[in-house]
Amino acid sequence: MSSILVAGAGISGQNACRLLLAQGRSVILYDGDEKKNADELRAMFPSDADLRIVLGDLPALSAENVQECVISPGIPLDSELAKSLTAAGIPIISEIELACRYTKGSLIAITGTNGKTTTTALTGAICRTQFPETFVVGNIGNAYTKEADRTTERSVIVAECSSFQLETIDTFHPHISAILNITPDHLNRHGTMERYAEVKEFIARNQTKEDFCILNYEDERLRAYAPKCPARVLFFSSRRELDEGAFLQGDEICVRLDGKTIRVIRTDELQILGRHNHENAMAAILMTLAAGVSMENIRSALRHFQAVEHRIEYVTEKNGVVYYNDSKGTNPDAAIQAIRAMVRPTVLIGGGFDKGGEFDEWIQAFEGKVRELILLGQTAQRIADTARKLGFTNIVFADSLQDAVTEAARAAQPGDAVLLSPACASWGMFPNYEVRGRMFKELVRAL
Repeated sequence: MSSILVAGAGISGQNACRLLLAQGRSVILYDGDEKKNADELRAMFPSDADLRIVLGDLPALSAENVQECVISPGIPLDSELAKSLTAAGIPIISEIELACRYTKGSLIAITGTNGKTTTTALTGAICRTQFPETFVVGNIGNAYTKEADRTTERSVIVAECSSFQLETIDTFHPHISAILNITPDHLNRHGTMERYAEVKEFIARNQTKEDFCILNYEDERLRAYAPKCPARVLFFSSRRELDEGAFLQGDEICVRLDGKTIRVIRTDELQILGRHNHENAMAAILMTLAAGVSMENIRSALRHFQAVEHRIEYVTEKNGVVYYNDSKGTNPDAAIQAIRAMVRPTVLIGGGFDKGGEFDEWIQAFEGKVRELILLGQTAQRIADTARKLGFTNIVFADSLQDAVTEAARAAQPGDAVLLSPACASWGMFPNYEVRGRMFKELVRAL
């Protein structure tokens, strides 16, 4: 029997291996890092598993001995590995594609440049009020392959899907999907906005008119995509009333379906801040209504749901200054939403890994709210140059996050906020945004 190649021995790859081995498949686990310990990796799996571990250089493979490759989201399709697999005629699939093949029950899949994690967590919280077998998986930190073989026909799976994961789907078919927004991000990976948007739209490409796709009416790309979407489209909007879908009416979130308007909840009853979170809530409401959750259960979950870690997360108050952790603001558009959510004069910490985006709109969003900008990381000088070009000059450079927190505490006055919202990825200084956010919280609490 031919083997399945799993490329990348991180969390995603390890769980893909476990799922395949549980299905009786022969697996080759490959990682390009030859410094990894093969014995330690092997010890993570049953001793009798049909598993071969390869580190460093990968021997030549053929379609005769390798059926397909489950690729880590971190490995680009223009890498030498991916090119060699394609040249050998070996299909490449993602971990979410693999998981979907072994999943029972209903699948809700969510993507978008910003808001994915909050919306996924909120949708999962609402579903759990009615469906005890709810699994929240995907890019949110719980590998989809880890839960796939635990599902039953009664299960509801709520999956956060990144563009890196959607790039290599094949039969992946959600019953309900959502694309929250599409703004510039990961252009260093996808090359153009057109390609990035196309990959996001892959989430719905296997859907039918029996399925639902939830789209943001205020996103021009998604409005243009709606007529081409194979599923039944429901829109949400935070800026206008809709004939059908979810919208804001004053300070109330409303839903209008089949000519009937339902007032769902006032925005001041929510514990998540900002217009972007009102949009996230509307998307979650439409998805869970489509899944059959009662309005009573939806309202209850909305009232109790709190912000996810690292997304405009309240940390503490020190000397009259409130600190917020928005480490998940890894692109300018996400960071703009965090600034808009601030109701105090703000000292802002930003900068990090350069993904190729522009920072003009982020700087323009300061709108008198941001008193001082503290910059660190690879993008610090480029952001500073953009800020000065646009007339914002109160800029301080920091060598480390610790220096940035110290400077923020010095600059902030009672009644201010300090906001970590970098508008950049964490790579180069931190393994991921979670590590960055947790270090920020530790430094703040130690002040």
